[in-house]
Amino acid sequence: MSRDGDAATLVAGALGRRKPGERGQFLRELLAHTAAGLVVIEGEAEASEAVYRLADAVVARGLKL
Repeated sequence: MSRDGDAATLVAGALGRRKPGERGQFLRELLAHTAAGLVVIEGEAEASEAVYRLADAVVARGLKL
């Protein structure tokens, strides 16, 4: 994917077009659609692994040691 079309650039642009109060909902919907797309493209096991790793990273980030 080119720099102009990389995922971070696309998401940042989409977030920038939304009001601050709408951004969380947008990201939740994006995560759900992305997971569903992974199921179709790569299969349930691979999609589940990706979602599990994301959830694990969120939990680990929340830990205060």
